[in-house]
Amino acid sequence: MRISARADYAIRAVIEIASKDPELVKSEAVSAAQGIPPKFLENILSDLRRAGIVKSKRGAEGGYLLGFDAADISLAHIIRSVDGPLAWVRDERPGAVTYTGSADGLQEVWIAVRASLRAVLDHTSVAHVVNGEMPKQVTRWTQDPQAWVD
Repeated sequence: MRISARADYAIRAVIEIASKDPELVKSEAVSAAQGIPPKFLENILSDLRRAGIVKSKRGAEGGYLLGFDAADISLAHIIRSVDGPLAWVRDERPGAVTYTGSADGLQEVWIAVRASLRAVLDHTSVAHVVNGEMPKQVTRWTQDPQAWVD
């Protein structure tokens, strides 16, 4: 799986906003704190606002705040909001691809990949990251030295 810059920036932006909750956070502050190009960030925040993940208030005292409690925003929700489904195979969902002959079982591999992504990303919330308290499954996987090897 490749995590796009857009998804990475979106997650970091939401985490930055969550870390200041309940204060309104200006996009310039998010951009500076996370090193996200301002124009790129504005487009991302627009997608996040449409998804309800963040809310915005206009004006001199305006800014962004979370649309939900940080514990209710999964990393998967953020990724889906800016990039679409978590796992694609040739621009199709894993359940839609079919193979024949000796590659017939490959669809099951792609389904398992998607399920493993969901196991981490659907069950890790913004609050987990902000509080530095990862779900047990994430902690267990990162304690395996092989997890850190490319």
